[in-house]
Amino acid sequence: QVQLVESGGGSVQAGASLRLSCAASGRAFSSYDMAWFRQAPGKEREFVAAFSRGGGMYYADSVKGRFTISRDNAKNTVYLQMNSLKPEDTAVYYCAVNRYSGSSYYVARTYDLWGQGTQVTVSS
Repeated sequence: QVQLVESGGGSVQAGASLRLSCAASGRAFSSYDMAWFRQAPGKEREFVAAFSRGGGMYYADSVKGRFTISRDNAKNTVYLQMNSLKPEDTAVYYCAVNRYSGSSYYVARTYDLWGQGTQVTVSS
């Protein structure tokens, strides 16, 4: 059973940077699509970034140019480097895995496993 453990969240001021990590157990990490979603209070979970098993990277328009997703298959870890953080980036950030055949990277129902979430708070 694959498990995901996120880390790296925190409270920062606008303009700062954070790097989130998501470590996955299991031996087939390189064959999974990995993604980050976020959910702010009172809002629906939204797509942030994805790194496909084929090496493609996809971003929400709201984070393009500021966030970078990467993965280290040797460490079974996916990262989200977040620069120039804004108060509207405040949310719980979730790591997600799609172990099965491809679908849209941008929708939550594509992903079958989720981490517990890590809080990111950006103050102005």
